[in-house]
Amino acid sequence: MSTLRPILTRALNAVPLTRAEAMVLVTCALDELMPVAQHIRTRFFSDRIGLCAIINAKSGACSEDCAFCAQAARHATGVKPYALLSPARLAAALRKAAVLPAGCVGIVTSGRDALQGPERARLLRALRKHGPDMPGMLSVSLGHLDDEILRALWDAGLRRVHHNLETSRRFFPQICTTHTYDERIATVRRAQAHGLDVCCGGIFGLGETWDDRIDLAFELRALGIRSVPINFLAPIAGTPLQHAALLAPRDALRIIALFRCILPDADLKVAGGRETVLRETQALIFHAGASSFMTGACLTTAGRAVEQDLQLLADLGLTVARAQGARTATATPAV
Repeated sequence: MSTLRPILTRALNAVPLTRAEAMVLVTCALDELMPVAQHIRTRFFSDRIGLCAIINAKSGACSEDCAFCAQAARHATGVKPYALLSPARLAAALRKAAVLPAGCVGIVTSGRDALQGPERARLLRALRKHGPDMPGMLSVSLGHLDDEILRALWDAGLRRVHHNLETSRRFFPQICTTHTYDERIATVRRAQAHGLDVCCGGIFGLGETWDDRIDLAFELRALGIRSVPINFLAPIAGTPLQHAALLAPRDALRIIALFRCILPDADLKVAGGRETVLRETQALIFHAGASSFMTGACLTTAGRAVEQDLQLLADLGLTVARAQGARTATATPAV
């Protein structure tokens, strides 16, 4: 405890932890770590918890080989591919999302590169047409983003993109060989250079070590990321990780608490795998430092009903964070 107390005090006061200090938090008692993580959350976010939702706008047939992903063309997962939703179906999905108490709605498409040709034009028209009517922020997850699409997204009114790093630089080649970690970093930095906020996190339970988890947290801190999705692997039949063991709920809670101590003022979003991994301990994510979570359906799996999640917050005495407008500029676009 003599070593732990000053580290927890530094974390509590949002003093940047060293890597050695972060490693101490891996082995300390969870019931000592979680109260500090919760205190940090309440310091920066009070009792307000954000909700986010996603629209699976284009599914399957991805050329990449990410070992955890149901949408890779080379994995026999039974996912039925489909092209970008028609204008009418995309508009309907956005209208449905608009009534949710979600601070951010993400439009997600499968594939390595951002949409091309008619599909890109269709998405940009939808953003321009429906973005102003969304009560929350709109985001897109389109894979690799070049300068052309980033300028077009900004001009269409978008202010946030999503692009996960997934894991540490060291472990990344174990889960993906069709593109590099540096390519992912470059996409994040390019989006930031264009004035866009980047939602960027990872997935845990892939076989990575605690060293890898800490490396990811420090990478995100170095990049200045303020919105961090935390996903947990729910193994999918047909993927290389179909037989991976589920993370223990206590390990999942420690990951959240560790990231809260390393990234004290970041919005930590518990997303995919929440129901499968945390099971009856889901309510503890906020005690571990989570400040938002994804509700409703995931990409290829069903999530919890929004009503259940709202009841969970009400039972805990927590409130839904106010949505931020989709066209609220946070920076000046690059020229």
